[in-house]
Amino acid sequence: MNKIRIGIVGVGNMGSSHVAQLMEGQVKRCELVAICDINKQRLGFMEEQYGEQLAYYEKYQEFLTHDMDAVLIATPHYDHPTMGMQAIAADRHILVEKPIGVYTKAVEALNQKAQESGKVFGIMYNQRTNPLYQKARDMLISGELGELVRVNWTITNWFRSQRYYNSGGWRATWEGEGGGVLLNQCPHQLDMIQWICGMPKRIRGFCDYGKFHNIEVEDDVTAFFEYPNGATGLFITSTGEAPGTNRLEISGDQGKLVIENNEIIFYRNIMGTQEYSNTTSEGFKPPENWKCIIPVEAKATEHVGIMQNFTDAILDRTPLLAPGNEGIFGLTISNAIHLSSWIDDWVELPIDSEVYYEKLQEKISKSTFSKEVEEVVFDLKGSH
Repeated sequence: MNKIRIGIVGVGNMGSSHVAQLMEGQVKRCELVAICDINKQRLGFMEEQYGEQLAYYEKYQEFLTHDMDAVLIATPHYDHPTMGMQAIAADRHILVEKPIGVYTKAVEALNQKAQESGKVFGIMYNQRTNPLYQKARDMLISGELGELVRVNWTITNWFRSQRYYNSGGWRATWEGEGGGVLLNQCPHQLDMIQWICGMPKRIRGFCDYGKFHNIEVEDDVTAFFEYPNGATGLFITSTGEAPGTNRLEISGDQGKLVIENNEIIFYRNIMGTQEYSNTTSEGFKPPENWKCIIPVEAKATEHVGIMQNFTDAILDRTPLLAPGNEGIFGLTISNAIHLSSWIDDWVELPIDSEVYYEKLQEKISKSTFSKEVEEVVFDLKGSH
């Protein structure tokens, strides 16, 4: 086999973008052969654009009978684990859009099924292709930054309008989406924070539900992390702030990293903070510090990079940059923040997946929320 044949299920905002990238030949040795969507209007739009170049399906089970090697799942969040397991059962490799699911209980089942199958299982964590975050991870793993002391991430440049939330009936509801900014906008950052710093041992979350929009899920969040070594973290996000901020600070014993405005700066101590504190005769003066702008010449390859890596993993057994089974880590953090907010207390990790599932079902069953729905497919150019 010198190329893979892939199908895409779900051609909304993200799915249609993946269709365009594949049809333009941006992913080498990967041919798009079929698409599936229950929305006849979206499917018709795709057929108008690509005609007989592709096969078109409304029903997922019929789509899975098409002659192809892999499936890219870009449907609403709840469907990801179930559709993933169905594709694996149909002997297909799978690449799943973020988040990997809504609750960890379902994702645990997907991970087990994927492991048993031996199929290539990837997740669309495109920020793992970003050299800024790759460099930060390398510096922490290598010991260049020293032991983790604190991590702060303010990511509030997710502004979304009310029309955005009205663009689909599933959006911003417990039943349709399972959450708000944590599940829709922040999966990449929640993955990055654990990919770079590791998993916290406990989390305290504060969520505001419908603070800036007519929605029933969270659009403003502040969460506190505690790590096994005593390090602490702060994660702040919102879809109602403008202008927003995207600033990641990681402090270690050897200094501090700041990632902002596509730049990474290392404030490097010439001596570890603890060693300096224990040996200096000074009372107030901190250790000498050098401001180092870390050179990063490569560019993030984003979604195309993940699709190329997925293709290479199937054809060449290249290691996955974003293995699908790792999707549960960021989702665990998201679930923990929600659960902490609901019970008004700290939550230990790993969370009890049954307890979270039951609380979520309670939210769904008691919901009386309704909103105006306007089906819109937005142009994603320039979005984040």
